[in-house]
Amino acid sequence: MKVSYYPGCSLEGTARSYDRSTHEVCRSLGVELEDVPRWSCCGSSPALKMNGLLSVSLAAHNIVLAQEQSLSDLVAPCPFCFRRLRGAQEDIARDGRLRERVEQTIEAKLDGTTNIHNLLGFIRDRVGLNEVTKQVKKPLKGLRVVPYYGCYLVRPPEVARYDDPENPVSLDELLAALGAEVVDWDFKTECCGAGLSLSKTETVCRLSGRIVREAAWREADAIVVVCQLCQANLDMRQGEISTMYGKNYQVPIVYFTQLMGLSFGRSPSELGLQHHIVDPLAMLKRKGFSG
Repeated sequence: MKVSYYPGCSLEGTARSYDRSTHEVCRSLGVELEDVPRWSCCGSSPALKMNGLLSVSLAAHNIVLAQEQSLSDLVAPCPFCFRRLRGAQEDIARDGRLRERVEQTIEAKLDGTTNIHNLLGFIRDRVGLNEVTKQVKKPLKGLRVVPYYGCYLVRPPEVARYDDPENPVSLDELLAALGAEVVDWDFKTECCGAGLSLSKTETVCRLSGRIVREAAWREADAIVVVCQLCQANLDMRQGEISTMYGKNYQVPIVYFTQLMGLSFGRSPSELGLQHHIVDPLAMLKRKGFSG
């Protein structure tokens, strides 16, 4: 199966481990990722607040580039990119005048045929959990994890149209298919505060601290994420969280694709697990998943 692949800005920078593990997993599943040619920012940036037409046009430009690949599916691992691309597509479909303005701006026509997916939804629904299970060579038995969707992937439901916005289960189901022990908790979609990282640091530490502390209290071996901003925020804030609450927190924050890759027999280094701030390698070695 060949699909258009939109990595977005972060996956070619700070979130290379997400990109690398995504390619490893998709290769195992028989999914060929073909980069959208000449892709650019999706518009999920200051443009979203400062200039609505610019934001929609940036997203539309990338959708047109995907159209040129003549592939029916476009996959975006980043929840922000996914929501901006799909949101722009739906705004254009609803508003004829907006469509005209956007097509004039990008000097191209939108045909509305591209199916835009987030990576988690694509793997669960288009590839299927049965196919995932077939690739499991090393079940994650004994690995106790909490699934963290973040506040962006499943909201707003009228745009995401994916899973329950308050109690999603897709990541739970995928992790269970890998053999992990999935811990139910109340923080699946709580905001970690990543969007306030530069402006309100103390608030961010409190928001992310609630998530890390709850995971530690539930004795989770790791928090499993689908968003690179959540990963970076929860990973790099644990020193500050530890200082704030007077307790040393060291909870690894790993991408769901990294755990998929481990269960498929890939090594930690192939999946970029050596690049985290809170090092997951010691925990994985202790659990028998280091090689």
